Amino acid sequence: MPTPHLNGKHETTLRTIFQHPVSHNLDWHHVVRLLSALGTIDEHPDGRVTARINDQEAVLHRPRHKDINDVDEVMLIRHFLERAGISPPA
Repeated sequence: MPTPHLNGKHETTLRTIFQHPVSHNLDWHHVVRLLSALGTIDEHPDGRVTARINDQEAVLHRPRHKDINDVDEVMLIRHFLERAGISPPA
């Protein structure tokens, strides 16, 4: 499935999620905006965000700081996007 048209900031965030080696400073707010552009998100009072894209769902946890620097969390987002058929533009 082709990736929907995204603005430049969204494309940069998407590329960062898929880059090798895995990024250790992925801005949380940019990720939330990207997921919102690709599908729907529900933000919960406890800091969780439920994202839905193409019948796939993931629950993410807001980091303590502004950046996601946990490799496992970045990989969770990457695998979620892959399952939803989303990949960075060529």
